[in-house]
Amino acid sequence: MNSWKAEFQSAFKTLPPLYDFLGWSLPESLKKVSEVYSVFIPQGLAQKIKDRGPDSALARQFLPHENELNLQGYHDPIGDQIHSKAPQLIHRYPSRALFTPTTVCPIHCRYCFRKNELNTGEDFFSPDFAQTLEYLKCHPEISEIIFTGGDPFTLSDEKISFYLEHFSQISSIKDIRFHTRYPTILPQRITEELVQVLRSFKKRFRTLSIAIHCNHAEELAPENQESILKIQEFNLLSQTVLLKGVNDNPEALLKLFNLFLDLGVRPYYLHHPDQVKGGLHFYLPIKDGRKIYHSLRGHLPGWALPHYIIDIPQGYGKISAHNPESLEYSGSLIGLNGEIISAPEPSY
Repeated sequence: MNSWKAEFQSAFKTLPPLYDFLGWSLPESLKKVSEVYSVFIPQGLAQKIKDRGPDSALARQFLPHENELNLQGYHDPIGDQIHSKAPQLIHRYPSRALFTPTTVCPIHCRYCFRKNELNTGEDFFSPDFAQTLEYLKCHPEISEIIFTGGDPFTLSDEKISFYLEHFSQISSIKDIRFHTRYPTILPQRITEELVQVLRSFKKRFRTLSIAIHCNHAEELAPENQESILKIQEFNLLSQTVLLKGVNDNPEALLKLFNLFLDLGVRPYYLHHPDQVKGGLHFYLPIKDGRKIYHSLRGHLPGWALPHYIIDIPQGYGKISAHNPESLEYSGSLIGLNGEIISAPEPSY
């Protein structure tokens, strides 16, 4: 039951022991990166990286890169702080709110849109649950709570139950969604005890969804697939980021999405990469992303085609990145209220 905690605690947190384990030489430039952005890689995942090599999708996503020292990009690329309305609560859309109960993840993704905010411990992570509940009670238009972070499954089963119990007592909250990487990083976390907690609340909400963050089929080894099968009774969704050098081709995405379907996971979001400082080396032109997305349309059922979206800076929210009229990108997008928003691309 506690095997996931033991592996979590034994994760590599500095580069020298990690690279000693990998058997690779440690570039001097990466030492500077680790002074700015922390490293956290569980040993099981490190073994997979070692087996697949430095050019694998796993290595590219989770090992630090010297380009992280590029100062271009945004500290808060999607406007979390603009929409932080109460402690641990981000209210960007009328009907749903993000809840950030933890800043801790089972892996430090090098492309993470919150890598700078998590690194500096922004105020919106500070807890005051009584104030959070009061805000929700005063805003009955909020019908969905989305657990994010950090990774909410880092919380103990008891803490997850505590939060769900309180949210279930607010009649306007109908839907619960968890966003997590644990099935792909530390599958041991998906215990029968955790499933029982979620199951006990399933009928108290209209939906209880789990969005699994996964970008490449390399992340879905047999033990990872087994962990997903344990939670099939819930509404399973996927979130995938389109990343340069990782999955920016139709073949990789089709393999991943078809594997999702085999596991009972509906492909939900395909994110264009955010313009985050320290992660712009993963960025690719929107035109290229549109070409890739367009090529998927004839190879997946319509209901299994994910939403191709982009979060443009300054907190405008998720906007469709697909344009059926043109693959070219003009530098502007249609906002949620029909307004035209200037959204220039960074240099890449």
